[in-house]
Amino acid sequence: MIYPFRPESEFEIEERCFIVEMLGVRDDSGCSIARARVKPGVATALHSVTATVERYVILQGEGEVRLGALAPQKVRPMDVVWIAAGEAQMIRNCSATEDLIFLCICTPGFRPEAFVNLEGI
Repeated sequence: MIYPFRPESEFEIEERCFIVEMLGVRDDSGCSIARARVKPGVATALHSVTATVERYVILQGEGEVRLGALAPQKVRPMDVVWIAAGEAQMIRNCSATEDLIFLCICTPGFRPEAFVNLEGI
């Protein structure tokens, strides 16, 4: 089966980024794939995703990722960020002019109820 990319389906989420769902849990409960876009200078909300391993594949732009208690680390195109289930995380777009774009691959597939906002905790 082929799932065409539909950029017109992009929507904003509370995490402060924009998502195009490419493969959702309704199609494959074991894996989901989304394209994420973070505007210049914006950082996503500090959060975790319970019972879900995430991988970010950076496609465009430069960012800074914070995972757990580790110091922030720079990421560039074609870097892969592996995020353990339940690990605190956020990503910041370091550019003042260019969107940060990456794929977010989740196993099992992402479910909204697994999202935990950690800001202010």
